Amino acid sequence: MDRLTEMEAFATVVDQGGFTDAARKMGISKSAVSKHVSSLEARLGARLLNRTTRRVSPTEIGLAYYDRALRVLNDAGEADALVSSMQSDPSGLLRISVATDFGVNHLSPILGQFLEDFPDITVNMVLNNRYVELISEGFDMAVRIGDLEDSTLRARKLSETTRRMIASPTYFEKYGRPERIDDLNEHKLLHYSSQGGNAVWKLTAPSGEKRQVRTAGGLSVNDGQSLLNAAISGLGIAYLPSFLYARAMAEGLVEDAMPDLPVDTQGIFAVYPPGRFTQPKVRAFIDFLVHQFADKGPTDW
Repeated sequence: MDRLTEMEAFATVVDQGGFTDAARKMGISKSAVSKHVSSLEARLGARLLNRTTRRVSPTEIGLAYYDRALRVLNDAGEADALVSSMQSDPSGLLRISVATDFGVNHLSPILGQFLEDFPDITVNMVLNNRYVELISEGFDMAVRIGDLEDSTLRARKLSETTRRMIASPTYFEKYGRPERIDDLNEHKLLHYSSQGGNAVWKLTAPSGEKRQVRTAGGLSVNDGQSLLNAAISGLGIAYLPSFLYARAMAEGLVEDAMPDLPVDTQGIFAVYPPGRFTQPKVRAFIDFLVHQFADKGPTDW
């Protein structure tokens, strides 16, 4: 006989307190339930139930076996449900965490197409510039840029971006162009205040030396688009990712402040909780993003 059926019959007898109610619960005859339980006891070589004319109760061994059997039955039920869900159409609420700049400029414009492609999915996209704990804060996935700190998460690379110092041609005409990293101390540097108290730019010199430049200046903003607008207006030099400045640079609104410096390339990743299987709604959105960003990066934004 099937081991799972034997386990189910035994566990149901314990839950229902007798063979008659267990048979009704399982939708089979009382004799079939009794046969399953007897077969289980014979296979194990142990008596699992105390049977009297009034009641049925598990023996000490039966109670221990009941606890383990419940786990096996629950796991089997979850496995069946998982296979069913993996084959079903993507649906349900999808909660996404994404950095504000990237979300506003590159996710918001394409969400309409995703929702049209998958009408059974609803999206809750949370824009912020802090590191979120996916599981404890109830997110299905996040889009993150740069080094991935949490190695326990699963990740799929979507694209790449570069970070460069940019300013407007009018700024360079008025203040000149820095030739060395040390020259930046004499320039107006626009600070991205979401970096917290560490108001520094981490740069790599042509020699490969890692340098830090303090960016205390006349303007601090916690929004990359606002910094780009300030740079376009000639207010100073901003250090921004290419997914923000690429269009402005192509239109001649900004230029690379120090083109001889090594390029700082960063990956853009979709990250999601670990596990052997990915929820259909998460898999659908990641596949959608991979397709949408196939022709992007590092500077093609």
